[in-house]
Amino acid sequence: MQSQQLALSAQEIEELQSAASAAALNAYAPYSKFRVGAALRLVGGEMVTGANVENASYGLTICAERSAVCAMVAQYGPGARVRAVCVANLNHAASSPCGACRQVLAEFMDESGWVIFPASTGFEAKTFRELLPFGFKLL
Repeated sequence: MQSQQLALSAQEIEELQSAASAAALNAYAPYSKFRVGAALRLVGGEMVTGANVENASYGLTICAERSAVCAMVAQYGPGARVRAVCVANLNHAASSPCGACRQVLAEFMDESGWVIFPASTGFEAKTFRELLPFGFKLL
């Protein structure tokens, strides 16, 4: 992870990783066994977490990142903004946010926000713009 580029302190990154890992413990993943957690650091400093929730009708499964965004809106309203998101899973597999999660995050996150996720060589950090360079936005 290139922490010299990161506008988050090492302590904030550690807190996000810990919160995302703790959220993964609550994942409901009876089908894939792929338990994922996400932690959002909001612009105001608050933290919100979410976990993936699978469904027998696979298309109805919700990823941890979208779960966290829904919790954020429920707790802080539609004006809440994400400064950084961290994803963790209990399978120790590389897993950046999927396309659907990236697009949902685009509603609430600036291009300069940070996304921290497990990569093949440990956690990696990318700006949101690097992860979704041509996201669809109306607002």
